[in-house]
Amino acid sequence: MTDTEDHKQKMQAMQKAQAAKVADAVDPDRGLILVHTGNGKGKSSSAFGVLIRALGWKQTVGVVQFIKGKWITGERQFFQRLGGVDWHTMGEGFTWDTQDRDRDIAAAKAAYAKAREMMESGNYDVILLDEINIALRYDYLTVEEVLEGLKARHKRTGVILTGRDAPDALIEYADLVSDMTEVKHPYKSGIKAQRGVDF
Repeated sequence: MTDTEDHKQKMQAMQKAQAAKVADAVDPDRGLILVHTGNGKGKSSSAFGVLIRALGWKQTVGVVQFIKGKWITGERQFFQRLGGVDWHTMGEGFTWDTQDRDRDIAAAKAAYAKAREMMESGNYDVILLDEINIALRYDYLTVEEVLEGLKARHKRTGVILTGRDAPDALIEYADLVSDMTEVKHPYKSGIKAQRGVDF
């Protein structure tokens, strides 16, 4: 058997196996829960990519940002120019900048109240809760209240939750979990954050 024939047989077997997996898959008839966590870069960036994909299908999307505050980012500017995204930046900035736990808790609670209102409304296909895992890490929110809100969401609504250190209970509840692993980062070499790459 030639290499070409051997390759063709292997690809035919893979095609058959893939077709069987697709045939067995079911539609859950509900929005999925996605968690993007880990120490590596790209958690929010990947989530924004999902929003772009959803918009490509003319789906309705919303964003609630928990930490980034008034920080100007390329994503925010892009979606503001594009329009059609219900965007709420509710955090007051990085926790080391605010240095006010009570204020941070109040901001996180207000952000999650807005998120719950959006999730339960039935008006959205996908909602991004950007950096909510940081609010969970610092106990500004409890995992129990976040799970309660996710379970109360409208069935059409999928939710993406980003940030390092996603709690185990959230990981267990999610349909998809991506753990971004840092291999190398320019900041550790003393290179400052770059527009278009980092923000």
